[in-house]
Amino acid sequence: MRAAVLNSVPGDLDIEDVAIDKPMANEVLIQTHACGLCHSDLSVMEGGLPFPVPAVLGHEAAGVVTAVGADVHEFAVGDRVVGCLSGFCGTCRECVVGNTWLCEDRPTLQRSPSDHSRLSRGDDPIGQLGQIGGFAEEMLLHRNGIVTVPDEIPLDRAALLGCAVLTGVGSVFNGAKVQPGSTVAVIGAGGIGVNIIQGAILAGASRVIAVDLRAEKLELAKVFGATDVV
Repeated sequence: MRAAVLNSVPGDLDIEDVAIDKPMANEVLIQTHACGLCHSDLSVMEGGLPFPVPAVLGHEAAGVVTAVGADVHEFAVGDRVVGCLSGFCGTCRECVVGNTWLCEDRPTLQRSPSDHSRLSRGDDPIGQLGQIGGFAEEMLLHRNGIVTVPDEIPLDRAALLGCAVLTGVGSVFNGAKVQPGSTVAVIGAGGIGVNIIQGAILAGASRVIAVDLRAEKLELAKVFGATDVV
């Protein structure tokens, strides 16, 4: 398959032919339909966020399932799915009580060093940022690192659920724990900020104040539900 590979840091992405393995027991093979460009990807490319190379970046990705491993029963070929940065093991103390975002054993989402790499170029393994690697024609993910999405949601929109929406809305419900009737100030109305805004509205905040230096971002903040802009 074709993939955009980061070979050096700092560096640009190179379009290359990359081999992708078949799904192991708990894995799902996905044809990529859309992948967002997050600032975290740029930070890796610039060297601000350390990550070993070579690697396929991209972690806001959505696609369609084309194959599943022998132990995967909750997904089927043809399912529309989104890759999720907050993948979980499902068996640790936090997962068992429902706090999957606090998973204590996320390394189980990876293959062991003795297994063949999911992505490779010749004999050289290639990493996947966030265990996703969405800047490629296909993705091979652990079954606990994806979720299905309804047919009515376009996949290029659904891809944003993997990071920007998850981070913004998650910070409202799991971080700040915004209560109905609250007043919320959101500093910065970028990709994460506007999702905090709509998350605050979903949580029942009565007033949501967006703060930014750029007029066009404040206008967008109002579209996402901000009641006041500064």
